[in-house]
Amino acid sequence: MTQTPTATDHIDAVLHETRVLAPSAEFQARARIGRAEYERRYRQSLDDPDTFWSEVAGELHWFTPWTRVLDWQPPHARWFVGGQTNVAYNALDRQVARGLGDKLAILWEGEDGEVRRYTYAELLREVKRAANALKALGVQKGDRVTLYLPLVPEAAIAMLACARIGAVHSVVFGGFSVSALADRLNDAQSKLLITADAGQRRGALVNLKQGADEAARLTPGLERMLVVCRANCDAPMQEGRDVFWHDALAAASDEHEAEPLDSEHPLFVLYTSGSTGKPKGVLHTTGGYMVGTSLTTQTVFDLQDDDLYWCTADVGWITGHSYSVYGPLLCGASVLMYEGAPNHPDWGRFWQLVEKHRVTILYTAPTAIRSFMRQGDDLPARHDLSSLRLLGSVGEPINPEAWMWYWRVIGGERCPVVDTWWQTETGSIMLTTLPGAFPGKPGSAGLPMFGVEPAIMTHQGEELGPDDGGLLVIKRPWPSMLRTVYGDDERYRKTYWGEIEGVYFAGDGARRDRDGYYTVMGRVDDVLNVSGHRLGTMEIESALVSHPSVAEAAVVGRADDVKGECVVAFVLPQSGLTVDPKALRAHVTREIGALARPDAIYIADALPKTRSGKIMRRFLRQLAAGRAIEGDTSTLEDPGVLDRLAATAPV
Repeated sequence: MTQTPTATDHIDAVLHETRVLAPSAEFQARARIGRAEYERRYRQSLDDPDTFWSEVAGELHWFTPWTRVLDWQPPHARWFVGGQTNVAYNALDRQVARGLGDKLAILWEGEDGEVRRYTYAELLREVKRAANALKALGVQKGDRVTLYLPLVPEAAIAMLACARIGAVHSVVFGGFSVSALADRLNDAQSKLLITADAGQRRGALVNLKQGADEAARLTPGLERMLVVCRANCDAPMQEGRDVFWHDALAAASDEHEAEPLDSEHPLFVLYTSGSTGKPKGVLHTTGGYMVGTSLTTQTVFDLQDDDLYWCTADVGWITGHSYSVYGPLLCGASVLMYEGAPNHPDWGRFWQLVEKHRVTILYTAPTAIRSFMRQGDDLPARHDLSSLRLLGSVGEPINPEAWMWYWRVIGGERCPVVDTWWQTETGSIMLTTLPGAFPGKPGSAGLPMFGVEPAIMTHQGEELGPDDGGLLVIKRPWPSMLRTVYGDDERYRKTYWGEIEGVYFAGDGARRDRDGYYTVMGRVDDVLNVSGHRLGTMEIESALVSHPSVAEAAVVGRADDVKGECVVAFVLPQSGLTVDPKALRAHVTREIGALARPDAIYIADALPKTRSGKIMRRFLRQLAAGRAIEGDTSTLEDPGVLDRLAATAPV
């Protein structure tokens, strides 16, 4: 795609954060990777990638060794060419063979307090049974299987069972609508749907089977449905099509040999939200994804043998795929999974779980952190969080004040915070601050991971210098990268490799400071053009949240005859406090300049978010413009928030 040269490729960097927090000497002494080791290995990963990636991949099990590390025919990559492996074998059989059969693999707690534990040996037996059950239902290597489940152990078991037999799984988040599920079933041409009678959410049952049945009527190619009993098992079952999970596994053998799969055999398709247009099925393959998630899980989270690691993401998202299931199990880690919402029965639930299970590593989203901030410091203070030793952030840029609160209140000023930038498309973490190697900078994702060569560019491919905001690109292929958009290779070429010639670009703006740290400034689509200046929403939102009366903020643009666009802010007050619009505008002016001062401020009780915590800014843009709400609102955690915002007058 040819772009006309324009000055608006540059994004003004207006927020200046100077705090730097180094890991303790104790943490550094125990850490897997220090600064010298990072610099040596990173340099090798760029200068001699074949040797680097061969060493990393060689730590995993391969039925057949590869003959070539990388075959790069832009924009298509084949990694570990000719090699045969199996992700489920590496996550389970290999761990049992290493003597970890009795080690805790998954510790699951339901919203109702039910607890289940699986050792690696027990999890392997369940996955073998599930693999045999899938084959008995007619699933073969290469078939697509869609999962529409709550966050229960069966979700991870089903994913691993698909990987074990070479079926391609497509996990659809349990909060998605019937039409969204049907779209994904049809696009993937799935022959089997795995769902549940219901899921638990804030003390209520979410009837997943009803949604699955409605979607099945819109999916002529669907042949069978496998139903997990999470609630009362009285879901209506269609004879000849539907089978209960427990019945299918009870009839299945626990003997099964993992299928040797080509390194490039498809592992899963994961659909982006598709809020506008047809959802994109991001396709990931076996060998490269396995290598990328294994390496990043071990190094970014500094995994130790005695850790209990908790990534709070649902498996319906890429974070749940890479860092709740595949990455930790490939590393032999013990994983906590929790079914419910972070605020049920109250906002102390996460901290109660950390105390109860002695969690050592917590990986969660900035929007959750800001929601916890809004409730004040009292709830975390009621719980013993001393087991924590490392904190992580994922999903969107984290503003400096949320970073500092996380470090201070949750981490007790002793736990490094690893912010992470990556995407569904990248498969694994691309930018972060390795916790034992470098100090953290609040709001900054940090440095590139091994083998990742980022740059800040214009649309014309001009590289920009330090502190100059622009487009964040990746200059070379990496193992866990998406291979294509399922069924639409032209869309893959155009979307990810057609915007700027020769490099990967997926829509984020960023800047790099003089120490090489990258700060992501938000989606380029969300950048505001105010009086000829390009302003990233993340920086304005960070300035708003740094005011003591504001817990959370979202910023959008609104057309303006004079400025081009003006700033519209939606802010949530801190619990028990009142926002003074005049004082808030003055604060933003002091922090980053009059240019970013909001023209309109909506004081809200909530923001429109999906159940995964993503702020749906397209609805805020419609509200700011005075338009009626258009689009699918079924994925919102609280659909009523839009009506309340529409009834709110800006100040």
